[in-house]
Amino acid sequence: MSTSTFAATQPLRHDDSFRAALRLGLLFALLKFALHLATNLWQAHIGWGYFRDEFYYIACGHHLAWGYVDHGPVVALQARLAETLFGKSLAGLRALSAAAGAARVLLAGLLAWAMGGRRPAQGLAMICVLVAPIYLGLDSYLSMNSFESMFWMTCLLALVLLDQGRIRPVSAWILFGISAGVGLLNKPSMSFFLLALALAMLFSPQRRLLFTRYAALGIALLVAIALPNLLWQIHNHWPTLEFLHNGRVGNKNIVLGPAAFLLEQWRDLHPLSIFIWIPGLVWLLRRKPYRWLGIMWLLFFAAMLAMHAKDYYVAPVYPLLFAAGGVAWEGRFAKRRLVQRNLAFAFPIAELMLIATALVVLPLSLPVFTPQTWLRYTKATHLYAQNSNSENDPSGVLPQFFADRFGWQEEADKVSAIYHSLSPDDQSKAVVFTTNYGEAGSVLFLKGPADRPPVISRQNNFWLWGPQGATGEVVIAINGASLSDMLQSYHSCTIAARMDHPLSMPFERRNIYLCHGRVSSFATDWPELKVYF
Repeated sequence: MSTSTFAATQPLRHDDSFRAALRLGLLFALLKFALHLATNLWQAHIGWGYFRDEFYYIACGHHLAWGYVDHGPVVALQARLAETLFGKSLAGLRALSAAAGAARVLLAGLLAWAMGGRRPAQGLAMICVLVAPIYLGLDSYLSMNSFESMFWMTCLLALVLLDQGRIRPVSAWILFGISAGVGLLNKPSMSFFLLALALAMLFSPQRRLLFTRYAALGIALLVAIALPNLLWQIHNHWPTLEFLHNGRVGNKNIVLGPAAFLLEQWRDLHPLSIFIWIPGLVWLLRRKPYRWLGIMWLLFFAAMLAMHAKDYYVAPVYPLLFAAGGVAWEGRFAKRRLVQRNLAFAFPIAELMLIATALVVLPLSLPVFTPQTWLRYTKATHLYAQNSNSENDPSGVLPQFFADRFGWQEEADKVSAIYHSLSPDDQSKAVVFTTNYGEAGSVLFLKGPADRPPVISRQNNFWLWGPQGATGEVVIAINGASLSDMLQSYHSCTIAARMDHPLSMPFERRNIYLCHGRVSSFATDWPELKVYF
């Protein structure tokens, strides 16, 4: 075996260029993590609250399982771990998502290194990931979306290094299998990425990587990790498929045409970064060793476009294009003095423009202003249009991503007050019954058992958890029904309070009823109350 061949098959820890790339990547990742830690601490100080979905994930964390109606099990585990470590700290609950976002930055730099880029390519790629509005938003709250790129890009990095002979096949495929399997447990949409990747490899010279015993090991590991979720879906009659079907037929999400979908990519990734990721895609397609990666991106993008997916569903794969774009820029400007000096900030004008313009639009991704200041700022800069949501529910004065952080503490306090106004006998029979998981999850999280009765809901996993023994004798109900409608289901009902926060979503401005004597018990009605939406 020649010296060069021997060196190429050694583990990464023996590669000095890898060590340098890792150090640089960790520095950028630390900046990313520090940004989210600081802004989340600041948000709590200036009056922004928890995001609606965070309450739901925390509730799921108290019911750990291999599957859930509308998400994978990883986010529930993330929520349980974050709550155990940090309690109700807003920044603490979001720390793991911030860490996953930091990993995305690191992996973009490592991919640029793996494709031959030096510090100029790595730095440019990581700056693009740092300033992308979509990543700033997704990594700013407890969510499964912040973890997607970490799993996807780890799979790609393992395969790129394997294709180059820079990592042992068994190590590469074990890394791939674990990342892909856990990624599927994080969010089922990874299956579309894996399908596009498989097709791209099959129709490229890289198909040779697939037909080995090590690839079989990696795929077997992937299947073994993801199998419990599949069994859960079968056992529960495929609730996720039902959820997705209901979303389509119920027109839950705004459907974007091709032009609008492309425009959202341009906005989400930072308008100026198009000069990096488009050259990155071209660079991949024109370089034979990496063409399969460009084909994979095209197949995945086309699938998302054809399925009328939300615009941010494509976001996890863009670190690849930023990495390739960094390498393309480094090659194009190889004779520039700063590039030849191998500086991480070798394109100062472009990078300063990316950072400066990112600061201007930063308030659209992170609530760094008070709500009132945010409204004045976006009005003065014309940065916010009320028709810019991804779902069809109309917004109020704030976009849904921000409006879903208001009204929850007020709701929980009002429910607690109603509960404590009851007699001890009625308190022992009472239950909170809500329309959606945000209302249910917020009461559960913001009020302890001593300050509220059991909480049930008809939506998604709350429906799966059942009525929890509630009889319907005393019900604190939160929904959008009229009083006359409520009296058809209960012997008596009064409007005890109202959710009416001016910054919340309009559909959350509704009555809180105190009802007695449900006409038909929850146990009888529960099968008909299911809402997977």
